Amino acid sequence: MKYLQLFTALLLVQPAMAQTKLPVIKATSKSVAINDGGFLDKNAWSLSPKIRPDVYTADRTRKAKWVTFYTDIDSIRVKVKPGTKFNFVVLLNGKDSCYTQIASAIPAENKQQKSIVRHDTIPFTLTAYNTIQVKTVFNNTDTLNFHFDASSFDFRLTRDAILKKTNLLTNQADVLAGKAKPDYNNLKKVGKLQMGTMVWSDQEIVPTTFTAHDMDGRFGWNLFEGKQVELDYDKNLMIIHSKLPETKGYVKSKLDFIRSFVSAVATLKVGDKQYTGKFLFDNGSDQALILDGNWMKGQGVPADMKVIKSSTLTDPRGTKYEIKLVEIPLLSFSGFNLTNVPAYVLSNKNPVGFEINYFGNDFLKRFNVIFDFKNDNLYLKPNKLMGIKYRESS
Repeated sequence: MKYLQLFTALLLVQPAMAQTKLPVIKATSKSVAINDGGFLDKNAWSLSPKIRPDVYTADRTRKAKWVTFYTDIDSIRVKVKPGTKFNFVVLLNGKDSCYTQIASAIPAENKQQKSIVRHDTIPFTLTAYNTIQVKTVFNNTDTLNFHFDASSFDFRLTRDAILKKTNLLTNQADVLAGKAKPDYNNLKKVGKLQMGTMVWSDQEIVPTTFTAHDMDGRFGWNLFEGKQVELDYDKNLMIIHSKLPETKGYVKSKLDFIRSFVSAVATLKVGDKQYTGKFLFDNGSDQALILDGNWMKGQGVPADMKVIKSSTLTDPRGTKYEIKLVEIPLLSFSGFNLTNVPAYVLSNKNPVGFEINYFGNDFLKRFNVIFDFKNDNLYLKPNKLMGIKYRESS
């Protein structure tokens, strides 16, 4: 009977899942490990029979790669290319069918949308903490402060803001009556979310415990996949283009992606030696640079650079980081050379789980930027903020 029920369920789901026959793998534990293009995460996924399908979005790349799901007793290996989706079933404890989908982070090209040219404008304020603050309106009534962060994803809202500034918990009657604690993973969708001239409908919100200083939430780069995002600090405008705008006066370089994080290459010069590495774009940080201590050791970067100060930071998870602020004599980025740049050095393991450095917005704000998420290019042009003093300098 169990096999008959599973077979019937598969027949019912086939039209929606767009596959004639779904592969089935087995599991006795909800915990699943995933190897995504060579990056293995042993605690990447938790099976859910209630979500149909439960979508795993593979790390972003324009190259074909393999993604493997490992249950405690079985596995499945899938080749992922831009625009592809693959559906399968994980049979949990021989009875619960977990409909799962592995999807490319780059969606299939919409030929109809490709012909539409749009240039949506989102005004922003650059705060005293170097935050790109955007007024965001929920359902024409609730106005919240979000910040743009190229190292983040989707729309994320703090639990405090969810509780005090929105109606996203109105589907939880016991919470409203004071009889239960909020389930922040069971939020209503936002019927209409607007920033400037851009509007999202039936938008899901992801709860978070931290944002930039004084912000209610943040929004990430992946909301603009396939488009060009222009940050103009001279006019305080964020412009979302469906077609690459005029780039005269900009310097073009390559935009990279590491585990779906936006990154680029830069070079430090200390003494008579150069050290080249990759940097993530962390617009939510009010610092200029954050350097990975392990990367510095591996590269042989001198440990006796001028120290501006030392301190201890605690992240929202309670992890303490011993850090020191040093001065980088010369930083070369996309053909631009900047001198005496303050940089925090992380002594702990990097919070993203791999060795990487960061550009903070005290550095990034000095350039007008075009992120070309269609062709994976970066365009930079110095702006009026280029010569101002860093927040933390000697």
